[in-house]
Amino acid sequence: MKEFSLHLYLVTDEAAKCRHSLLETVQRAVDGGVTIVQYRSTNPDAGTCYREALPIRDFLASRGVPFIVNNRIDLALALDADGVHIGQRDLPVPAVRAMIGPDRILGLSVSNADQLRAVDAALVDYLGMGPVFPTISKLNAPPVLGVEGFTALASQSPLPVVAIGGLDSERARLVRATGAAAGIAVVSAICGAEDPEAAARALA
Repeated sequence: MKEFSLHLYLVTDEAAKCRHSLLETVQRAVDGGVTIVQYRSTNPDAGTCYREALPIRDFLASRGVPFIVNNRIDLALALDADGVHIGQRDLPVPAVRAMIGPDRILGLSVSNADQLRAVDAALVDYLGMGPVFPTISKLNAPPVLGVEGFTALASQSPLPVVAIGGLDSERARLVRATGAAAGIAVVSAICGAEDPEAAARALA
């Protein structure tokens, strides 16, 4: 598995919700300090997603920034992505690890203690934990953890944890101050920003 930093984790929003093109948003965010990028799309058209994600993958490769695909193992393999991020309702972790091989990054979303206890740390590389605060970028999100709830849960994790959910620059500082997070993940705080580079710098 390649080395990677979770310090500032960008999850892409739908292109229509970004102030700039998806590629430009990612480029400027990386200039601002984003260390890892997850391509996430609800579009069921695999071909469209492939064409949209390909230049993002190529740009990130040129900058040495890992490129992760959300949920779609087929798309991740077609794009030769650096990794995959899955949720609790996706394919089981052992099946995904078998499909992507031992060297790609595998992230898993968790939102409570039961899910955390079920994690196989031998197969998963990092956890996305949240939502820490209320979020509008994900429908049907689990109950909000809050900073204290996140800190308590993250402190029990055998793996590096990325905080996600409703994070802006001020909230990111609160989470980082706990020392419980290896990084923070954002969607709209960067994708919806007029200046993605400045937004990333404020979050880093």
